[in-house]
This record gives sequence, structure tokens and C-alpha cells, in this order.
Amino acid sequence: MLRLVGKRLVPQSQVQTLGTPTLRLRRRYHERVVDHYNNPRNVGSFDKEDPTVGTGLVGAPACGDVMKLQIKVDQHSGKIVDACFKTFGCGSAIASSSVATEWVKGKHMEEVLSIKNTEIAKHLSLPPVKLHCSMLAEDAIKAAVKDYESKKAKNGSSDASSPKVAEA
Repeated sequence: MLRLVGKRLVPQSQVQTLGTPTLRLRRRYHERVVDHYNNPRNVGSFDKEDPTVGTGLVGAPACGDVMKLQIKVDQHSGKIVDACFKTFGCGSAIASSSVATEWVKGKHMEEVLSIKNTEIAKHLSLPPVKLHCSMLAEDAIKAAVKDYESKKAKNGSSDASSPKVAEA
């Protein structure tokens, strides 16, 4: 905020009045957010054409955050064996993506669908203004599972109806 002082504009933080100390508040991220931002886990991408890979691409038009989360599934056990992400956005969005990839690894498809944005937000101690980041992570998980299941259904139906061709 600016204040007119002696015919010139000066930032409010530089204005000091006699007898009243200035109080400056700084908003800080929780140490977990900072850790996942500075040392993100599982950054990267898989081949989206791979039938064992599900890709979730979600975005928040209001803030410009875009999140791509991918899962690699063992087709026999149904467990997620690996996960990765690429996120364009703020530190909270990157941290939420990083946490999401850690949490989905080693779990069955049904289990990861129960991961809620409130759990991610609580784990990272996100302030209310950053809750949309954890919502994106939840949506990305759901979208990745949906993509994998649609690939599985598509490959299952095409394998049964198409004749096998022997290669020489």
C-alpha cells in the first residue's frame, strides 16, 4: 500500500510514524512444502502410449497451475509400481504433486482413489488460499486411474476381437 508523504509516493513499509513501531508480517510455507519444492520426488514422465501407464492432466484456470501425474501399474497385481509428475505452478502445487506420487506408489488402484485433497493439505499444512493445489493433486490421481482403466478396457476389447497375426 502506498502513502503520500511530502508530495511523493512511498511504500507503506517505509513509512514510520513517531511513537508507533512498524510491524511486518511474513507468510511462510511449512517445512514439508519447502522440502518437496526444493527436493521434489519423482519428477519426470513415462511414455503415455504405454498400456501400463495412466496419465492425469489437470489445471486450475484461476491461478494457472497445470499438473501432469502419471502412474505405472503392474497389470497382474493391479498395484501402482511407479509414479511421476510434471507441474507448472507455485510451490504448493509442486509439493502437492510430489506428495501424491509418493503416496500412490505400492498401492492398489482402489486404494489411491481414497486419497483426499484434505489429507494432502493437512500433511503439507497448506493455508486456505492454497487448497486448490491439493485439489489438483486429487483430481490428477483420479484422472490417471481413469486413463489407465480406459486403456485397459480398450486393449482388452481390441485383443479379444482382433485376430492374432503370427510374425515370421
